Amino acid sequence: MFGDKYCYDMAAAKEVRVPEIAGSARSAAFAPVDSTARVDAVVRRLTDAILLGLVADGEQLPSEAELAARLGVSTVTLREALMALRQRGLVETRRGRGGGSFARAPREDSLGVPGRLAELTVEDLRDLGDHYAAVSGAAARLAAQRSLPSDLAPLKRTLVAMAAAATPGEARRLHGRFHIEVAAASQSARLTQEEIRLQADIGALLWLPHTTQGEDDEAIAEAVERGDGDLARALAERHALAAVGHLIELRLRYPPEVRHDH
Repeated sequence: MFGDKYCYDMAAAKEVRVPEIAGSARSAAFAPVDSTARVDAVVRRLTDAILLGLVADGEQLPSEAELAARLGVSTVTLREALMALRQRGLVETRRGRGGGSFARAPREDSLGVPGRLAELTVEDLRDLGDHYAAVSGAAARLAAQRSLPSDLAPLKRTLVAMAAAATPGEARRLHGRFHIEVAAASQSARLTQEEIRLQADIGALLWLPHTTQGEDDEAIAEAVERGDGDLARALAERHALAAVGHLIELRLRYPPEVRHDH
């Protein structure tokens, strides 16, 4: 699926190559959805994939029949989900030759990150930190124990791409992708899905205090490659808790009239 690595350049109206994305992390984004509230589940799954860059901006989605089959839903359910995504500006559908449905990543300034932080209390952030540390730590430990050489290549590619990122938004998406790839290397579908959900929910927030994110990611990758599960877990947990700790500091600087953590 998505194997040809092409997307549709909306401005230039031509096909262009997009960077290859790890197959295991990508596959997790398009695994069958839960059996309940399927339209909402499909909307959530595709939204997460687009926001995290698992589907590139301008990339053509598979045909309705293929995508419905991969997600384990009917084409009617998929069409309802695509309609909702079009209304949100995350999917554009083109008709005629070369037509289809194409992903549209939102502009960075439309993500509303400061407003999202203002909506969270300090208690909310602490709870998120505990959850994030638990998921990321477990994923890193299992990745160190279970990963194969083929699982490590995507981590290294993403670290190189992150170092060369031209914009903060690109670096943020690559940072989220790195942690999803670590989870995918754990060989745990549930941990991978949970990491995708966390990165989609709070990834943009976590990137606010981003000064040492790349260094942390490199250390985690090295521990995974050496097979040191305890160190990989400790590094991932420390990274998560430190990022959320910085968020709490930022949150406490907000004026009293926009704070809700009394």
